[in-house]
Amino acid sequence: MSKMKLTDRLGPGLITGAADDDPSGIATYAIAGAQFGTSLLWTMLFTYPLMVSVQLVCARVGRVTGHGLSHSLGAVLPRWGMAALLLLLFCANTINIGADLSAMGEAAAMIAGRGRHAFTIGFAVLSLVLQFFVPYDRYARLLKWMTLTLLAYVALLFIVRVDWGAALHNLLVPQISGPGALTAIVAIMGTTISPYLFFWQASQEVEEIRQVEDRKPLRRARNQAADAFARIRIDTWSGMAVSNIIALAIMLGTAVPLHDAGKTQINSAADAARALQPVAGDLAFAVFALGIVGTGLLAIPVLAGASAYAICEAIGRKASLQDMPQHARAFYLIIALGMVLGMAMDWLGLNAMKALFWSAVINGIVAVPVLAALMHIVSRPAIMGSFVAPRLLRIAGWVTTGAMALAVLAMPFSPG
Repeated sequence: MSKMKLTDRLGPGLITGAADDDPSGIATYAIAGAQFGTSLLWTMLFTYPLMVSVQLVCARVGRVTGHGLSHSLGAVLPRWGMAALLLLLFCANTINIGADLSAMGEAAAMIAGRGRHAFTIGFAVLSLVLQFFVPYDRYARLLKWMTLTLLAYVALLFIVRVDWGAALHNLLVPQISGPGALTAIVAIMGTTISPYLFFWQASQEVEEIRQVEDRKPLRRARNQAADAFARIRIDTWSGMAVSNIIALAIMLGTAVPLHDAGKTQINSAADAARALQPVAGDLAFAVFALGIVGTGLLAIPVLAGASAYAICEAIGRKASLQDMPQHARAFYLIIALGMVLGMAMDWLGLNAMKALFWSAVINGIVAVPVLAALMHIVSRPAIMGSFVAPRLLRIAGWVTTGAMALAVLAMPFSPG
């Protein structure tokens, strides 16, 4: 396989994995690193196969059926159940958008010295303009290149001093150092396995079908299956690896200077950047802050787009970033509504960390029934034809569903 061909095979999975490391996710990993040092690095190895399995299932549904998840979920869930899930998904995504925009505005203002609200509005407007007026084929390429912003957190590891021996030990040997660590593990599970990622990757597989004239849903083009599934495997395993490698870099990059210096109380990604400055220097501060902005610009379109895809697919409206706004009004209206409500959170002065806590709770509640329904879908020949998921993937998917259910059940018992 040539280098160019490998690049072409990276798309929906890579963008989905990178979008998982949004400013809200950065805050979760940075807080875990600052409070517990390197002791929770093992969670990244634990969550990796879980992430891969569920995203493989989502991509498979989109590529086989030619429809997003809402279309298939509607076949197995009651109408009231679908409506409740979509409402909760929209609420959770909008809270995440607001928290991410706020973090981006604060990070940019720390670098510039002023203008937090102005930066927040500017980032929201920029994201809307790109989604509204750049067709999907070009926008997908732009998002793919924007994943390079995640390298800022890899660069951070060359700035701080890491005890690689201890880091490797804690990566391979699981440990839970008290009830506070349980809270962090639940938060990590919630931020790495989120419903918006499910809907986004499946919908992007549908978009990819539309970009090539002779490409069709696999139920109508069995001869395309071998290449399609090979691409999906490469794309998804690679994308989730990027997600977890960057999460490891963030936990390490904050564990070393902050935890070791006793600076364990941080409440946001911007707090982490601010705390890094006196103990790790201006360069570490700037790298961390710029990373917040870059990852936010990548993740916010995914959050807003996931809501729009899910709702429009469920109500039978056009759902495609390839269409211009006048041809998919409901789709773009939902995107705009999510962005405007997210901006309003910043102006209303809502507590971002409390908002993110409730977003994590909502995501956990939504994820469990969605995952259970998905595993039912990929096991049904009536929906998947001859492309039902292989046994190993079904087992992994059900394990992920069980792990998420346990995480949700653990939430009430996790001290804040």
